[in-house]
Amino acid sequence: SCDDTQLCNCSSMGLDFIPPGLTGKITTLNLSHNRIKHIRSQDLQQAVNLRALLLQSNKISSIDEDSFRSLGKLELLDLSNNNLAHLSPAWFGHLFLLQHLHLQGNSYRDLGESSLFSSLRNLSSLHLGNPRFSTVRQGNFEGIELLDELWIDGSNLSQYEPGSLKSIKKINHMIINLKRINVFSAIVKDLLHSVIWLEVRKIAFSIPAEMQLLRVMSSSFAKKISFKQALLTDATVPEIVSILEDMPELVEVEMIDCRLLGTGRWDIQIQANQSQTLRVLTIKKLSIEQFYLFTDLQAVEGLLSLLTKVTVENTKVFLVPCSLSRHLLSLEYLDLSANLLGDQSLEHSACQGGWPSLRTLNLSQNSLSNLEMTGKSLSHLRKLNLLDISLNNFGEIPDVCEWPKNLKYLNLSSTQIPKLTTCIPPTLEVLDVSANNLKEFGLQLPFLKELYLTKNQLKTLPSAAPVPNLVAMSVRRNKLNSFSKEEFESFRKMEHLDASDNNFICSCEFLSFIHHQAGIAQVLVGWPDKYVCDSPLAVRGAQVGAVHLSLMECHRSLVVSLICVLVFLVILTLVVVGYKYHAVWYLRMTWAWLQAKRKPKRAPPKDLCYDAFVSYSENDSDWVENIMVRELEQACPPFRLCLHKRDFVPGKWIVDNIIDSIEKSHKTLFVLSEHFVQSEWCKYELDFSHFRLFDENNDAAILVLLEPIQSKTIPKRFCKLRKIMNTKTYLEWPPDEEQQEMFWFNLKIALKS
Repeated sequence: SCDDTQLCNCSSMGLDFIPPGLTGKITTLNLSHNRIKHIRSQDLQQAVNLRALLLQSNKISSIDEDSFRSLGKLELLDLSNNNLAHLSPAWFGHLFLLQHLHLQGNSYRDLGESSLFSSLRNLSSLHLGNPRFSTVRQGNFEGIELLDELWIDGSNLSQYEPGSLKSIKKINHMIINLKRINVFSAIVKDLLHSVIWLEVRKIAFSIPAEMQLLRVMSSSFAKKISFKQALLTDATVPEIVSILEDMPELVEVEMIDCRLLGTGRWDIQIQANQSQTLRVLTIKKLSIEQFYLFTDLQAVEGLLSLLTKVTVENTKVFLVPCSLSRHLLSLEYLDLSANLLGDQSLEHSACQGGWPSLRTLNLSQNSLSNLEMTGKSLSHLRKLNLLDISLNNFGEIPDVCEWPKNLKYLNLSSTQIPKLTTCIPPTLEVLDVSANNLKEFGLQLPFLKELYLTKNQLKTLPSAAPVPNLVAMSVRRNKLNSFSKEEFESFRKMEHLDASDNNFICSCEFLSFIHHQAGIAQVLVGWPDKYVCDSPLAVRGAQVGAVHLSLMECHRSLVVSLICVLVFLVILTLVVVGYKYHAVWYLRMTWAWLQAKRKPKRAPPKDLCYDAFVSYSENDSDWVENIMVRELEQACPPFRLCLHKRDFVPGKWIVDNIIDSIEKSHKTLFVLSEHFVQSEWCKYELDFSHFRLFDENNDAAILVLLEPIQSKTIPKRFCKLRKIMNTKTYLEWPPDEEQQEMFWFNLKIALKS
């Protein structure tokens, strides 16, 4: 399970214990997702150079105290999602270089009476807690001074001794999952000066009386606050806003996957001083059940003028009030993607005087449908230079549109545009029109540097003359089959061309032409996505002149056609050969034989209905029915014969009739003649008898030669019958009447045997 870098992956192997034989060469050992229950002292004793030990998602309930003693070079230890009911400081006493320790998802209720981590001076990230974790005591974190990340699952944390986290001088990112506001308040109080980014998960800010406990946050020096899966109400939002605005160094507030119960009609007036540091507000997937009743947010307008970056994504925003837009005086970046903005609501949202400093606007995946109206609504945004309106549904576009004068970047990918017109602003430096089913591109864009035409229907490259300054172009997943000399000569500034996933007719001359004529620094052509040509143009390190492309790569259509023709000829040959050598007949017989094989070789005596089943050709029926049947059935005692004309069950498959008749008969009597050999059904009867009855020590078959017949005239597939005719006695019908009496005597004796 080990590779060349000595990474040993034993994950999900159903192991019940750590495998023996670990050596000092191993640097990474992955034993996750097994059934290990106990770690013994000697299990890891030889793995002295181990850097990473992954034991998550096992059933570990006990660990010997010196199990990790020899792992002095260990940097990552993952014991998460096991059954550890208590943690021992002895486990970590010799892990002086440990940087990452994951202990979450076990069953311990506390961290013990003292510090588990006092010897872990290099610890960078620590993950703790589980649904049963309930107590944090003073001294539990002694010895830790600096953490890049501290993650605590305290969904049922009920007892927190003040000062427990105060020993940690700096935490870059603190993630805490809590339900109790009083515990959260106590933790925040200990982290006022140490946490840079505080992330709170699954907490409910729903009781107004508890909000005073959060007032301590206003003294925190955290630069970023994140709420994930939190619950807020109209009654608690004003106090939370006031607290956040008072935080002296807060720069960014983030809300992801939260719920707001209300419509923005705050129970009390928001009374807050505008934060002088807050610049970034991010809201993603905020659930407001009655979003259509939400108010115009007039109460918070005065707090937004200093924001420079706002993201409100996937939150069912259908309108930004004009007055709110006008208060966003410093806003440079606005992301309103995956919302419900339409053409009319955008016109109101981007009203005159709104978003005066905006440079980047993302309106992708909304409900915009009129490109002319979209451009006109935004035309007054003089500083706007990047606009993303992808994943809308514009359809046909007009020839003339109005746009912001300084627009440099426009993303129109996946907008259902069938044909580009001069509606596209000529000031652009970057244009993305991917995934629009375009069949041509001929726009005059003198300043364009980057052009993205991926996933369209282009059959030729765009002309270089209308885009003289083009530096990079992507025409992936189109229908190009070659480049002409004329198409390349004017691409003097091109540095990167991605034309992979097309239908190129490849050749080394074609690649060489790209290098010598175009002077392009990097070309991706791909047959498919396989050859990467750099300057000097090379294919996987080989110079173009030395490249030898395979027949399949250079003539794919021809090769595929030849393969199809060959496959057709092979199938046709098999059909002809099968017909000539009775392949279908063999298959049908094999199936019937398999069915018959499952039955007993001989029916019990009580099930035998006939003395003999008679197999004969229709051309010999006169002799069989008028001479042989009369002679045998009128004998004393009479013989019971089974004839297909008389005794087969009507409506039953004839093959089943044959098999059943043979099995219910004591003997099988074959009347052989030239007609018999040529009869199709006689072949079946002979073959079933062959399968069921013939062997070297079996006399169940009686052969009667009605006329002389050579064994070589019997079909070769009945090799066993031929052998029997050469090795066993058979009865011949004599033409002389004097000898016929002896024939009948011998036949009756054979039937009785």
